[in-house]
Amino acid sequence: MHRPLGACLCLAFAALPAVAISAAPPAQVRVDFSEVTLKNGLRVQLVEDHGTPVVAINVAYDVGSRNERPGLTGFAHLFEHMMFKGSQNVGDGEHFYQVFTNGGSMNGSTSNDLTWYYESLPANQLELALYLEADRMRSLEITQAKLDNQRQAVQEERRLRVDNQPYGRSYERFDEVFYDNFGYKHSTIGSMDDLNAASVKDVAEFFRVYYAPNNAVLTLVGDFKRDDALKMIRKYFEDIPRQPAPPPVNLKDPPQTAERRETLQDPLARAVQILIGYKTDVGNTPDQPALDVLSSVLQGGDSSRLYQVLNKEKELVTSIGGGNDERIGTSAFQITAMVRPDREPEAVEAAIYEQIAKISEQPIAEWELQKARNATRLGFLQGIRGAQSRATILGTYTILFRDPGLINTQLQKINAVTREDVQRVAKKYLVPTGRTVLTTLPAPAAAPTAPGP
Repeated sequence: MHRPLGACLCLAFAALPAVAISAAPPAQVRVDFSEVTLKNGLRVQLVEDHGTPVVAINVAYDVGSRNERPGLTGFAHLFEHMMFKGSQNVGDGEHFYQVFTNGGSMNGSTSNDLTWYYESLPANQLELALYLEADRMRSLEITQAKLDNQRQAVQEERRLRVDNQPYGRSYERFDEVFYDNFGYKHSTIGSMDDLNAASVKDVAEFFRVYYAPNNAVLTLVGDFKRDDALKMIRKYFEDIPRQPAPPPVNLKDPPQTAERRETLQDPLARAVQILIGYKTDVGNTPDQPALDVLSSVLQGGDSSRLYQVLNKEKELVTSIGGGNDERIGTSAFQITAMVRPDREPEAVEAAIYEQIAKISEQPIAEWELQKARNATRLGFLQGIRGAQSRATILGTYTILFRDPGLINTQLQKINAVTREDVQRVAKKYLVPTGRTVLTTLPAPAAAPTAPGP
C-alpha cells in the first residue's frame, strides 16, 4: 500500500514442498562497518569493500511526511525535488550532469519516515560525490522561480501517480481512515492546495530545520581507504553549521476499538479492490519478526495460504498480497486483494478471515516457518550484494530505529521466531476490532460534456 523504502530488506518468497525440513544453521554473514560522528553532529558510516572499483554514498535525512503539519503537506517530497535545483557552487541540474558524465547513477526518495539521496560512481570520483552532497547540504539555492518550477513538477507527478491512476485515491484514503495521528494520516505526495500554498519562506525554514548535518546520516560503501575517505568527509562536511534539533513528533496511534470500513467508487477502476489493514506495534519491537513470518505464510508468493486458497482453489481473486509495513510509529499489517469480475467482495473477505482464524487457532507447519527463514536470508543477501543497497539499508536503519547494527541482527531475529510466536501475533493483532477495510468499486466515467451551440 505504501511506496517501499528504497532497497530496504524485503521478503521475496519462493514455493517450497510441504515436507518437514531439517537443515544445519546457515553460516553467518555480516556487514562490517565503522562509525564516526563529526563535530557538527553528522553521523558517518564507512564500509570498505575492494571487490569492485566503485563507491556508493547515501545521505539520509531524519525527515519525512510525518514531520509536516496541516496546510503544509507534501513538503518533504517537494524538497526532494528542490535538492536537485542547485546550490552555491553547483548550477541548476549540474548535480545530475556531473554524476552521469562521470559514469555514475543517482537519485533520491521520500517516504513517511525519512528522505534519502544517493550516488554510485567509479571509485576515483569519490571526492566529486562528497563535494556535491556537501554543497547542497550547506547552501541549497531556494528561489521563487525554482520553487514554482518544482511545485509544478510535483503536481504533475501527483496527477500521473495518484489522480489519474486506478485506485490512486484509494491508497490515500486508506491511510486517512486507518490512522488517527496526522503524521501518517496524510499522503507523502501532498495535496494540490497545500503545494500551491507553499512559499519560499516556508521552504527555506524547512531546509534550515531538517537539512542540518546533525539531522543526517552519511553512509559510504565501496573501494576506498577509510582514513583517506574520512579526511575528505571532514574537509567538505564538518564546518557545515549544526542546527537545533527538530521538534519531536508523536507517531503512535491510540488503540483501535472497532472495525473501520469505507467504500469508494473509482471511474478509472475496472475491478473491485479490497484493502485490509491491521494496526500493529511500533517498528523494531519484539513482535515485528513474527509478523514478518506471518506475512510470509499468509501472502508470501504462490505457496502462501491466501494465494493457494483464494486464487487457485476458490478462484475468488486475480491477485492477492501485502506485507508487514514496519514504521517508526504505529505500523500496519496489510493485505490487498483484486476481486475477480464474477465474484463478490464479501466472499473474498470471508475467505481471508477464515485463513487468519486458522493460523490463530493452530501453529503453522514447520516447512512454512523454514520457507520464511530461507526467503528472508535470500532477501538479505540480495540486499547487501550491491554497494548502494548496503549504504541505503545502513542509513535507513539508523534513521528509523537509531540502530545500524540491525543489518547484522535481523536474520537472527527471524531465525528465533517459533511457530507459537506466529500464532500469538496473529491472535494479538489480526482481530476484527483492529481492522480497517476499504473497498473500491468501479464506477462509470463521467458523461462527456455536450458541445456548445
